[in-house]
Amino acid sequence: MKRLFQTMAAGAVLAMAMSSCQQNKFTVEGTIEGAPDSVLYFYNMSLSGAQLLDSAKLDAQGAFSFRGEAPQAPEFYVLRIADQIINVSIDSTETVAIKAQWPNMSARYEVTGSANCEKIRELALMQQDLTRRAMAVERDMSLSRQQAQDSLLSMMESYKQQVTANYIFQEPSQAYAYFALFQTLGQYLIFNPQANRNDVKAFAAVATSWDTFHPGSERGENLHNIALEGMKNLRLVDARNAQQLDPNKVVESGVIELRLTDNHGQQRTLTSLKGSVVLLDFHSFTLKDSPQRILMLRDLYNKYHAQGLEIYQVSVDQDEHFWRQMTSQLPWISVRDEVGNTLQNYNVQAVPEFFLIDRANQLQKRSSQIKDLEAEIKGLL
Repeated sequence: MKRLFQTMAAGAVLAMAMSSCQQNKFTVEGTIEGAPDSVLYFYNMSLSGAQLLDSAKLDAQGAFSFRGEAPQAPEFYVLRIADQIINVSIDSTETVAIKAQWPNMSARYEVTGSANCEKIRELALMQQDLTRRAMAVERDMSLSRQQAQDSLLSMMESYKQQVTANYIFQEPSQAYAYFALFQTLGQYLIFNPQANRNDVKAFAAVATSWDTFHPGSERGENLHNIALEGMKNLRLVDARNAQQLDPNKVVESGVIELRLTDNHGQQRTLTSLKGSVVLLDFHSFTLKDSPQRILMLRDLYNKYHAQGLEIYQVSVDQDEHFWRQMTSQLPWISVRDEVGNTLQNYNVQAVPEFFLIDRANQLQKRSSQIKDLEAEIKGLL
């Protein structure tokens, strides 16, 4: 009897292990009609390049099934036959079903089991249409070089506006928003995160959202770095173009005390931060440029917090639940003033606005008197 119980217990453990193993897998399966004897390849499109995970020779029915380890954050995969591909995103443990037809399976396929994959299909079809129209413009000999270039730029801008509004800003935490950022036209990225101000904002929006919903993910960190690099490039351009004006020098003694409740339910005051260099920031997360601004602040905080920088951020957002969501992953002091008294006290006419306070708790400058915020912070540290 004892041996029987031991056998049953061992069987239960094995069953649990098998169940756990299955629960940590994802599946991509389906059929590709019209491609018998073709080899279907399954790749992980990692940040370091395409990595072949599996392959299958299709029979007359074209059935296939691939399984893989469930990722911790959204990851991207490709089904490929020759030069035809189907893009797939996986969030965790899920089953994605693909039904495609050969040839031209990149355009002739259906997907079920994943809302993200359906959105990616829509984006892929839109990209293919943009490519066809761009090639038609290039082949049109009736257009001058300037006319062709203007037409291409107009098409690109229209495409980006549509994708930004309907996909990227719609749900920036989703895999399809990330996918949209890296679409190409020929060999070039449609969204330019290095020099285009609106494109940098799109990258910053997705990066900020991934920081919140997929903290520590490799792709999120990559987005974060791309967005920051783009903002640095834009700041250099702005600095070159800006007029060199001497700012009014003012020195004010002390600070006007603030006593507000933070996103963890604790009262926080400015005077308690004596000994630190404080960036007093007035902000609203409903602003269009909020993601870009939060990325900039996060970069400063990561660089200088250990040296004594603190950020005391006052939100004027009316929706408390929204504010708590947006600040849940921020490392600095986040408080909210729904009435707006603090804005009056500091004569803030519009947000965003910020002030610098030195280690002695003395108010030094406001934004209009600062050319280079990072340099000013380093000087006070």
